[in-house]
Amino acid sequence: METDIKEVVKERYGRAARGVSSGTSSSGTSSCCGGSCDPITSNLYDSAQTAVLPEEAVKASLGCGNPTALASLNPGETVLDLGSGGGIDVLLSARRVGPTGKAYGLDMTDDMLALAEENKRKAGVQNVEFLKGEIESIPLPDNSVDVIISNCVINLSANKDRVLREAFRVLKPGGRFAVSDVVTRGEILPEIRKSVLLWVGCVAGALDEVEYQSKLKAAGFEQIDLEPTRIYHAEDARDFLAGEGIDTDAIAPQVDGKFLSAFIRAVKPAGERSCCGPTCCS
Repeated sequence: METDIKEVVKERYGRAARGVSSGTSSSGTSSCCGGSCDPITSNLYDSAQTAVLPEEAVKASLGCGNPTALASLNPGETVLDLGSGGGIDVLLSARRVGPTGKAYGLDMTDDMLALAEENKRKAGVQNVEFLKGEIESIPLPDNSVDVIISNCVINLSANKDRVLREAFRVLKPGGRFAVSDVVTRGEILPEIRKSVLLWVGCVAGALDEVEYQSKLKAAGFEQIDLEPTRIYHAEDARDFLAGEGIDTDAIAPQVDGKFLSAFIRAVKPAGERSCCGPTCCS
């Protein structure tokens, strides 16, 4: 199942990158799972942010939030973006940490990495490095990153516990976890959850908000906070759900207020150092 999900994500995001590169995609939302995703992906970045970026970086943004607007980033820090796509959040972060800082982007899709490298060149930003790899196995040393950001990617992983353990491992003591992601709230019928999450997150893998916080705690994080940034309603997904043969009005009580984008913060305890053995973090 985990391999199947990775292949679906690779194919979908690779297609999105090729569409942007070839000029056949007018916006990042055009590739969002067969339906209109405007309530999720639109108006996440203000004009001051997009004005300093290549158009292709903006078009390739498929996120559900803007972690760079909410995360605290300081000059000289090292930032890692999990699932960096076309590089919009990496390029914005690089400007905020300045020439003495560093921004890494990690992605498993060759087409997205190629697009990100081209966007880096066009932006003229030097303190950026894009890495090929999976968020379940981050190719960076222990205790090497000040801040981890991500934009609606962790919900796509079939092994979120491993992602969070890896994030904890590479963060320095006192390092911050500051990501945007899709979560759910309260009890939802399984068939409704699956259909709506196909619309919201492409893969029906979003966690309940309480479970997300529990997994962060289990990975070792402290000061955990989850702040809703957009709450979705049945009306937002009407066209998509109708195409799935679902009566939107009938399921509204099962949907309204139960699917949301959130900004999720946590901190690796100061003085905490990750283990360095070959199996202790497996």
